[in-house]
Order: sequence, then C-alpha cells, then structure tokens
Amino acid sequence: MDDIVIIGAGEAGTRAAFATREAGFSGAVTLIGAEPHLPYERPPLSKPLEGAVQMKAICTTEALEAAGITYRPGRTATRIDAASRTIALSDGRALPYGKLLLATGARARRLACLGAERALDFRTYGDAATLFSRAETGGPVVIIGGGLIGMELAAVLRGRGIPVSIIEAAPRPLGRAVPPRFAERLHARHRGEGVRFHLGLGLTEITSDAVMLADGTRVPAETVVSAIGVLPDVALADRAGLATANGIVTDAFLRTSDPHIFAAGDCAAVSQPDGGTTRFESWRNARSQAETAARNMTGAHEAFCAPQWFWSDQYDLSLQVTGLPQSGHQSILRSIAEGELEFYLEDGRLVAAAGLGTGNGVARDIKLVEMLIAAGITPDRSALADPAVNLKGLLKSARAA
Repeated sequence: MDDIVIIGAGEAGTRAAFATREAGFSGAVTLIGAEPHLPYERPPLSKPLEGAVQMKAICTTEALEAAGITYRPGRTATRIDAASRTIALSDGRALPYGKLLLATGARARRLACLGAERALDFRTYGDAATLFSRAETGGPVVIIGGGLIGMELAAVLRGRGIPVSIIEAAPRPLGRAVPPRFAERLHARHRGEGVRFHLGLGLTEITSDAVMLADGTRVPAETVVSAIGVLPDVALADRAGLATANGIVTDAFLRTSDPHIFAAGDCAAVSQPDGGTTRFESWRNARSQAETAARNMTGAHEAFCAPQWFWSDQYDLSLQVTGLPQSGHQSILRSIAEGELEFYLEDGRLVAAAGLGTGNGVARDIKLVEMLIAAGITPDRSALADPAVNLKGLLKSARAA
C-alpha cells in the first residue's frame, strides 16, 4: 500500500497534494480539510475587497479532479493508528495510508481574562466574515495584540474610518518579528492614522462595551479582536505518540518520529543544525515545506533549506523580511527611492535583510538579497550602503566568483 493521505487543507496540505503528482506519484492521494470550502489562502482574509472578505481559492474543483486528488472537506481526523497505518475520521470512516502528511497548521492562542469569550479570533474565513460584518456598525474596535495580524487589521479598519485601539503587553508593537527600525516607523504611521495604543499593559476583563486594563483604564469597545498569536495544532500528533515540542518535531527531511509520517507548515518544528527546532510561520515557508515533504514522501531525500521570508502590507507601506535578523548582527542601511533597506551581517557574511517602502518598492531588492544570501557572499559594507551600487551587479559578481 503506497497511498498518501494529507491531513489539513491549507496552503501546506493543498500544495503538498499537487506536488506529489508533480513528483510523478501515481498512487491514491487524499486531502482532508476541516472546513466545508475549497482550500483557500489566509493572507487575503485581512484585506477585504470593497467591504467583502476575500476567499481566494488555492485551487479549483476541476484542478483537484484533473490531478486525481480526492478532497474530503468538512471532516477531521480524530485518531492515527500508527501500527496499522490507519486514520479514523470524524464521519466514522477509517482511511489507510502508506505515507501520511500532517499539515494541521495552528490555532488561535486564547485569552485568559474574564469575558475572554467575547473576543473574536481571526484565523479562518468565518472569523474574518464575522469581524468585518460587526465592524460595519462603525463602533470602536479594540485589537488585543500588536503583532503583524493586529497591525494589518488596524490599518484596514482605519481605512474605513473605524475607531481602533491596540492593546499590547510588550512595550512596543511588532516587537517579535520586525526589526526595531521598521517597527517604529510602522508604529508612527499607525499613530498618525489615528490608532490609539495602550502598551506595556495587561487586561483584566472584557465587558459588553469595553476592555478593562490592569491599570484601571477603560477602553471603549463595540468589537474586540484577539490577535495574540497562534499555537501549533499538535493534538492529533500527541495522541499518536509522535514527538512534539512547540510543534510536531521533524528531522531536516520533514519526517516525524514515525518514518511513515511527515509534517509541514505552521505545525512543524523542524530540526536545525545547532540541535534546536524552528517553526516557520509564513505563507512561503508553508508552501516550500509542502513541496519538500511531498518529494520526500515519494522517494526523494531532500533537506528543507528554504530561507525565512514574510511580508506585511499596512496602509500604503509594504514590509518584507528575508532571513532571521538578530540583535547581534551588524546592520547596514541603504536608502532607496521607494523606502529603505537594512542588511544584516554575521561575521561579515550577509544573512538577512528587511525593507520598508511604498507599494512594491522594496520587493525586487529583497528578492535580489535572497539570492545574495543563497550565494553566501561576504560583501563590501560600503557597497551595501551605497544606493548607486546595483544589487544585481553584486549578484553577478558573486556568481562569477
């Protein structure tokens, strides 16, 4: 039996299903999705079009049928029997597998204060539809969490004239993923657009019309959104006895502690050369891991090594980050017509970069930087800082060397 079953019909799971066919696999492929819709992309959920939440399908029914992929929407896997290699589904069926991919993603982290049940999560199409429907009343919205999702939502809501407050327990927003220089610029832009911030404060209660902060401040709220991050969905893996640690632990080839089971996407904690594990929470990494896992499930032996990359659109500004900028890195700034780039060096080697600019102004440069990082260059610092030095030229020189 060589059937492949994929649990989770998000970006990782759906992309993996198609990638098995691209790798030449001819056996049965089954994709199991908990939601009743066709697989859809999550990033557009925070960017409604003409007031309507976008459901951007990853694929069509016709594409699934043409690829010979059996899609089972509206179902969940309740148990994995690793010994017999079968999966129990919520509809009562048992499904056998030869190789299994867990692409179960992540779930919204829950608030723990009084009245937490009043807050809306923002993870699925249903969550987004509920939020934007409520926001149509024009009443004040309070967003708990000043990370990327919270700030993106604030930008969209302010663009529609809705009063927005952000409550963040840390001393500044965007503190975890965004380099400080660009986090402060985005923070300033939000303040200029009228977003009110309550920083360095916890909350004690969510009432029917307000959020109460630890210092006694009352923040009026008609709608409250919880955007305090996600937790990897490892419940199924735990019940199956797989190794987990802030995700489903995999080796570099995305195999779990069971050689017949792989994991990819937000749920996967991928082993690193230094002995730790890393979870990559981004659209591109979900896609890249899915493709790697699919090839390995069909006979390849390929380590996952795609660079970290993410983007965020807020107002007319676009942030892009590639690699993993660290406080200990040497940083070099470059001003460009559309914005600013910051390069990060470790022992002289280029390892990461970030850019913030209007529209798609930094996208081309960040793509070139990704290729420079892959080339392993040790660049001249003055060349990186000089806008007159073409990054494409640096790449050609690196490749020639």
